[in-house]
Amino acid sequence: MKIYVDADASPVKDIVIPIAQGAQLPVVLVKSFAHFSHDEEGDGVETIYVDTGAEAADYKIMKLAKKDDIIITQDYGLASLGLAKGCTVLHHKGFTYTNENIDHLLQTRYISSMARKSGKRTKGPKPFTAEDREKFSKLFRNTIEGLN
Repeated sequence: MKIYVDADASPVKDIVIPIAQGAQLPVVLVKSFAHFSHDEEGDGVETIYVDTGAEAADYKIMKLAKKDDIIITQDYGLASLGLAKGCTVLHHKGFTYTNENIDHLLQTRYISSMARKSGKRTKGPKPFTAEDREKFSKLFRNTIEGLN
């Protein structure tokens, strides 16, 4: 099992890495070259850089991920593809994507996109809070314990 993080805008890398290292699970951070860094992430962590295209990180993760891997993303499209591949997919706000909730999430995203295209303003995501961090940390620990 590997853990793939859609890492360009992920606010939970610092949570994922130590927990995964403690469980001796490899982590793969997938980032665009626009987020290049010389920083070393530590043992068991690999960073893969991709072009800066809109879905480049998503495509790379889907190419690498296998059934039963964990994917961490806020992208509903990537989440949908990961679920179809048999992966466990987590959102950094502390919930698990499921076959039961993904259709609603994708539909909501589509409706908001159509509203923006017609000139309407939509609300952006709420800020990431300390409560969100704690909720994600608990979910991530429980997910790893449940899959091992």
